[in-house]
Amino acid sequence: MGIVNVTDDSFYSGSRAQDADAVRRALAMWDAGATWVDIGGESTRPGADPVSVEDELKRVVPVIEAIRKTGHTGLISIDTRRSVVADAALAAGADMVNDVSGLRDPAMRDVVLRHGCAVCIMHMQGEPSSMQTNPHYEDVVEEVRDSLLTTAHALVASGHPASLILLDPGIGFGKTHEHNMALLADGHRLSENQTFGVLWGVSRKSIIGQLTGHARSEERLFGTLGIAAVAQHQGIDVLRVHDVEAHVDLLACCTPFLSPINRPTE
Repeated sequence: MGIVNVTDDSFYSGSRAQDADAVRRALAMWDAGATWVDIGGESTRPGADPVSVEDELKRVVPVIEAIRKTGHTGLISIDTRRSVVADAALAAGADMVNDVSGLRDPAMRDVVLRHGCAVCIMHMQGEPSSMQTNPHYEDVVEEVRDSLLTTAHALVASGHPASLILLDPGIGFGKTHEHNMALLADGHRLSENQTFGVLWGVSRKSIIGQLTGHARSEERLFGTLGIAAVAQHQGIDVLRVHDVEAHVDLLACCTPFLSPINRPTE
């Protein structure tokens, strides 16, 4: 899943694009081998200020409409925590809702059920503006897993297909470095009996900087690729990344050496 941020304040400047440039970037990511392109109009980096619903709509809907007018049939995800934006984006041609707030708004759940679309349920403790202020868990892996599965099962009980649900542990969203490391070490445990797919969004994040010593997001590609190799070993289904071509090459080299018999089991 390639990232296209139609914003001016996302933490990695290389992911920011506007209007026609955003469309070109999406098409290039598909050409490079991405399955999904994730379009977002609000930065949810730690400490980020929210944008208005009107501004978010103005940023993402025209881009999605323009992408669809090209005739490309690649899959589009709308990265939003607002039901109004999700509804408009799906109507414009998006295929999935990627909600960093994990469907905490009941209206978002209604939008997903009404459209019958794919959905990524992410775990976030708190809000982007304050989520990194002393996050606390007794057992981060179990608590995140239980929270995600509870939401996913409720959606299935309402009639939504389990095959259209992805779970994202929310690396860097209301977690300390130790919490993030524990979640990555046990990433495959999020999928209950492989009922739901698992998505990781770790690309160029601060955890990479903490592991490598690189303070600038521009210097974190190699470390990000290392985490991608771990994800492949864990059997993670979708990687949300800034650098599609580099990841496609990495995974092409990893896949032949990871037969099902070598994949970790619970």
